[in-house]
Amino acid sequence: MAKLISGIQQVGIGIPDVHKAWKWYRNAFGIDIRMFEEAAEAALMTRYTGGEVHARHAALALHMGGGAGMEIWQFTSRTPQPAPFEGQLGDTGIFICKVKCVDADAMHAEHARRGIASLGPVHTRPDGSKHFYLKDPHGYHFEVVESKEWFGPAPYGGGVGGAVLGVSDVEKSLRLYRDVLGYDRVVMDETAVHPAFAPLPSGGQTYRRVVLKRSQPTAGPFSELLGGGEIELVQAMDRAPRNLFEGRFWGDLGFIHLCWDVRDMKALGEELEAAGFPFTVDSSSSFDMGEASGQFTYVEDPDGTWIEFVETHKIPILKSLGWYLDTRKRPQGKALPKWMLKMLRFSRVKD
Repeated sequence: MAKLISGIQQVGIGIPDVHKAWKWYRNAFGIDIRMFEEAAEAALMTRYTGGEVHARHAALALHMGGGAGMEIWQFTSRTPQPAPFEGQLGDTGIFICKVKCVDADAMHAEHARRGIASLGPVHTRPDGSKHFYLKDPHGYHFEVVESKEWFGPAPYGGGVGGAVLGVSDVEKSLRLYRDVLGYDRVVMDETAVHPAFAPLPSGGQTYRRVVLKRSQPTAGPFSELLGGGEIELVQAMDRAPRNLFEGRFWGDLGFIHLCWDVRDMKALGEELEAAGFPFTVDSSSSFDMGEASGQFTYVEDPDGTWIEFVETHKIPILKSLGWYLDTRKRPQGKALPKWMLKMLRFSRVKD
């Protein structure tokens, strides 16, 4: 069968302390469902970790309202390294993580009430979606943006809704994000000095800003939970960008990778190879992630940004009863029943 895109599964976030960071993300965005948490060695990632196996502690956190998760990731065998320079908007890599909300004005006000400082006011995009920016305690940038894609009620916050990626050439990047991954609906394509970018590093310069969504719905077991999300490509027109992970390891501080949940990894791999994006890492078969398992692969986009794909095989539904779901025994294109996914609420982490 042809490959299926179930949606953006997670963004990897390299931080110094998993639990301290996740507590802040729970308060800021309501992302409080523990899909899995484990300490292990990243034995298959030596291509990007200096040829050595390094240990890490990671947790995958979700929001019951829907959207992608955060894979909050901490090296434990080495001190994670920051970029040796201050990243600027348009530098290649993942510069901003998008987080969904129902009402940006309400979220902006609630953040102020909670003592979370926003970077400027709420702005409105050409498609009518309102959004604003903020930074976490590590200095990482987030965009809170309104969405109409929801799995369940979201009285506060939402899951990850995509990312802003710095690219050196939008047209080259479209060969991956539009042509293979299906983000073919252009929400915005403007080259200008964008007022909304003003509070961001080098935000007063000229950028080509392209916001993309999918024209076709996602499909597969987790499609209703994850949704399609959006990808924003930002190209600096006034300067040459630097790579945000230049000279550093996968897993160091910052936004590490963007991951899609997929079905039929073999078909996806053939399509990616034909498009010029061969797998650089491939777990080949079912890879155990403690409480979950699946096959994972990596490619690099035209600027070397790490893009991960996961074909999920097993997830915990109700760990206290030993209830795990093997997705390989279900029709590939069929979404899981909502009642089953709603059982994840019993994995909520409370402060």
